[in-house]
Amino acid sequence: MATITQISDYVIFRCKAEGDTDLSALKHQKLLYYIQSWHLAFYGVKAFEGDFQAWIHGPVNRDIYDLYRDTKYLYSEMTMNDVKDVEVVEKLPVDLKQHIDTILDAYAKFSATELENMTHNEKPWIEAREGVAPNERCERTINPETMRTYYASRLG
Repeated sequence: MATITQISDYVIFRCKAEGDTDLSALKHQKLLYYIQSWHLAFYGVKAFEGDFQAWIHGPVNRDIYDLYRDTKYLYSEMTMNDVKDVEVVEKLPVDLKQHIDTILDAYAKFSATELENMTHNEKPWIEAREGVAPNERCERTINPETMRTYYASRLG
């Protein structure tokens, strides 16, 4: 299984290689969330180890947040300098890269704010934040099973 850092690197690499000038830390987190969600929906298993928490601005993986917290804030642009392993493209399995590419083709065209709003209207994030005020800090884990069933239900 790939690590979330490898997936993160691949997302940054692919987006930057294709000229995405709108890859903020916020958007990066949402793309990682959708990669995991749809992998659960399509294959019933995670694409990478790691969970997402239901933060105010949508799903966030704490490991990736911690990796960049000293150099990035919410709307900081992710750059090729943020790639930890420049050989990640050769290291990931072809089928996983194809999955990531499919998700990026569908979601990378949206802004960080649009992606945030999308997650705020979807059951996994809503369920994890049940009883929490809109501007209240929340570190509850978004249930991977809820992610799997919710996104799988959207396939039909």
